Amino acid sequence: MDSTFSGIEMAKRGLFVHSKRMGTVGHNIANMSTEGYSRQRVEVSAFSPLYKPHLNRAERPGQIGQGVESTLVRRIRDALLEARIVSNQSEKTYWETRSNYLLQLEQLHNEPSNQSIRTTMDKFWNAWQELSVYPEQLSARHAVLQLGQALTESIQARGKGLTDIRYVLEDDIQGTVMQANEYMREIAVLNREIVQVEAEGDLPNDLYDKRDLAVQSLSELVSIEVLNKDEDEFSVYMGGIRVVQGGIYREFASTGNVNNYGFSDVTWADTGERISHPGGRLESLLVLRDGDVREEMQILNEGALTLMALVNETHRNGFGLNGRSDIDFFTIYNSVLNAQGNYDNNGDGIFDETRLFNVIGENTLDQSEQLGIAGELTFEGRRGLISVSYAATDTVGSVVQRINNSEADVIARLDRDGRLELRARPSRNTDYPDFVLREMSDSGEFLVGYAGILNDSGEEGAFRWDQANAVFALRGTVQTGIAPLRNPSSWIEINEVIRGDVASIAAGAVQSRGEQPRGDGSIALEIAGIRNKTIVLGDNARNFDDYFADTTALIGLKGEESRITYETREAIQKNLEDTRQSISGVNLDEELAEMLKFQQGYQALARFITNYDELIDTIIHRMG
Repeated sequence: MDSTFSGIEMAKRGLFVHSKRMGTVGHNIANMSTEGYSRQRVEVSAFSPLYKPHLNRAERPGQIGQGVESTLVRRIRDALLEARIVSNQSEKTYWETRSNYLLQLEQLHNEPSNQSIRTTMDKFWNAWQELSVYPEQLSARHAVLQLGQALTESIQARGKGLTDIRYVLEDDIQGTVMQANEYMREIAVLNREIVQVEAEGDLPNDLYDKRDLAVQSLSELVSIEVLNKDEDEFSVYMGGIRVVQGGIYREFASTGNVNNYGFSDVTWADTGERISHPGGRLESLLVLRDGDVREEMQILNEGALTLMALVNETHRNGFGLNGRSDIDFFTIYNSVLNAQGNYDNNGDGIFDETRLFNVIGENTLDQSEQLGIAGELTFEGRRGLISVSYAATDTVGSVVQRINNSEADVIARLDRDGRLELRARPSRNTDYPDFVLREMSDSGEFLVGYAGILNDSGEEGAFRWDQANAVFALRGTVQTGIAPLRNPSSWIEINEVIRGDVASIAAGAVQSRGEQPRGDGSIALEIAGIRNKTIVLGDNARNFDDYFADTTALIGLKGEESRITYETREAIQKNLEDTRQSISGVNLDEELAEMLKFQQGYQALARFITNYDELIDTIIHRMG
């Protein structure tokens, strides 16, 4: 039997639903500018009817409806679209970060201008050419000194700029690590709060939005994937490794690497294991710091060190106006004070490494001469040990070229006296210092009796840097050079002896009787000729001008590639976010239309209650 007051109860439920709908509309409008907010809708269903088939019911057809009830408040969100946004976000920020920093590197090259390295180097060679024509003039020597100082200042300026950018990147990396840890902590905390609310049967929509915003913010820093198979364990993965699982998260840490100028490696805080490919902004910063900028510094350092070594090699064999000889034009500072190159790497007071920059053999070689011997050379390379074989029919020049074309961190050349020189390259691996010979061995006799570098063949005669007194593997009269102080481009300078007396600048060669004929400019001419000399710089044989020109072109191409890729990713991201906004964003016109509909529904139900009250009043007071 129907209740007399059932109509009022039905209307009351309708009022509550419309009131809740009005409140949700107000919540949407209030948060229309809130970042990460998704609009919400109240889902409703018809309330259970008065009679059900399995219960006793009145003798009448059909069921008596009891109005409406709200089942839940759901946010409007497309899970597949969100996954695409998170995935593309890390790619976008990777290329955005890369593009911004590469632009700074392009500006640092300062090409073309009168202050660029290529321009000042051209003037430096021209000054030596002028000195070869007027070897007895002090004014020509003053020009060499002044233009040499201009060249060193230009190299130092670029070196300082690269160093500054690298330190900015280091600060950015440490800040990004802290941010990533904070976002992972925030996701874990929100996971715990969400589970508690869900346990009570509610949908914490605003907490969902906060978590999604934190996930997207984290995806800008590292590349992540979200997995939510278990309702109680919302998980975030990075490269297949779980970084957030429910209310637990795994932190990053930054640990200094002494061989990489003290710059930090990004590791897992709990194991100390290095993180190789985090993706997103963090990976872009790491690739820039330890890849692009480090390579730029190595290119500049190798160019500066090679310039100093070649000019010094020739200048030592000349006489100045004051009769002095055997003077280096540039000062090269050693990183190790020990004469044998022994170095204490771990700071325990015991030598544990040998740091040599180059070795020069005892014997004079002819590059066109066939060896008549066979064997295999072993050097350290970018991917471990590199083998270079030689046969009896090979010439000295072909073996030298084969070494230089390999991936070994060694450059081979014959010096001006025809002796074989092996010189260290910058290290491709950040775990090793630059310009340090690390491995040399020969299964045959090329480096032993032929070139006169090693004492013995095979493993027992190998030179290895990871031990003290490694020079004992070398022949006693071999010339060795200690590894230079790191980052030569920052300290390149002209010898203070020459700066104090320009007459010490050599122009003529030392003659057989130890005399220098007047008007001899052969040494100055030989130094001027270095500009066109083909030498191994980087991975190719070229002259200095081509070396720095190629470097400038390469950084320009990298910057262009980054800008194009970033613009593409930005366009994709904008389309995805526009699509999300059309689905999840708050549309003011739509919300106002919904508000008017719910307002009218509320008013109609209120009128229904008033009329129903009048009916009841009639029954109670007028049917007596």
